[in-house]
Amino acid sequence: MPSPLLSRSTSPQAWLRKNLFATGFDTALTVVVGLGIVWVGWRLLAWLLFQAQWQVITQNWLRFLIGRYPLDQAWRIGLTIVLGLCLWGIGQYFRHVNRWVGILIGVGLTVWLIGGGLALTVVPTNLWTGLLLTLIVAVASIVLAFPLGIVLAVGRQSSLPGWRYGATVYIELVRGLPLIGILFMAQVMLPLVLPGTWQLDRLLRAVAGLVLFNAAYLAENIRGGWQAIPRGQFEAAAALGLKPSFVIALVILPQALRISIPAIAGQFIALLKDTALLSLFALLELTGIARAILAQPNYLGRYGEVYLFIGFLYWLFCFGLSWLSRHLEQTGK
Repeated sequence: MPSPLLSRSTSPQAWLRKNLFATGFDTALTVVVGLGIVWVGWRLLAWLLFQAQWQVITQNWLRFLIGRYPLDQAWRIGLTIVLGLCLWGIGQYFRHVNRWVGILIGVGLTVWLIGGGLALTVVPTNLWTGLLLTLIVAVASIVLAFPLGIVLAVGRQSSLPGWRYGATVYIELVRGLPLIGILFMAQVMLPLVLPGTWQLDRLLRAVAGLVLFNAAYLAENIRGGWQAIPRGQFEAAAALGLKPSFVIALVILPQALRISIPAIAGQFIALLKDTALLSLFALLELTGIARAILAQPNYLGRYGEVYLFIGFLYWLFCFGLSWLSRHLEQTGK
């Protein structure tokens, strides 16, 4: 039976009278809180319209977007956006092609072209800053952490002791550590354990840390969806003669992933915001380039305008991920 508060038959006047003005105390509390909201809203609107100095944004908008990337090479970023849209269009036409393959190709082409592919001038990764760095790190980490999370989730449910115990130990160990600690270990420890011929710069080590951390949480999100699937589906698939690997790949995982979409989307949104920690390792992502702009004498004290702007950019991309997750939930594709 639906709650009376959610009943569609309740008129707005009746809902207000019942929930906000039912007694004298409720009426007084509603008036005080309402006046407080109006006062704060009016002060905020007055600051936005008459006091804020938005020149710090209009004069540096390109620095927020691409940071210290050479301006004469910025056309590569536009070209990668066009290529990405073309790959998306091709993917819509060839629906039988695995979309993850297209995403991997797109990310690889983007990094290759921005870095110096096609015999172009090499742009070192320490110049990849601003929103460009935030998006590259976030997308690369999401693309790489997702398959690793699936492997760990399947391993934790596996009947093979070595795979199951290995996945369990990894998940429990990583989930017990703070992200900042894993990022520090990735920066310091990875060069020590890799072969001497392998040289990872700070950007790749940061991506490795985010992938290792988020794969453990993604595995648990997917395992939660797996647990929601009725046991009868395992038995029905086995009765049809499917091997256990086909049962997992064709019956269980697609359903588990669809059930887990809200949790996975939440994890990806958290990953996008966690990229702000990279400024601790001298990687000037969006918040790092904001601090660099605020350090200029002309823009001292413009914290409100700058952080409100980068907060809007974070919200915009997080809202995009939320919209994408709702689309996946509704279409199942």
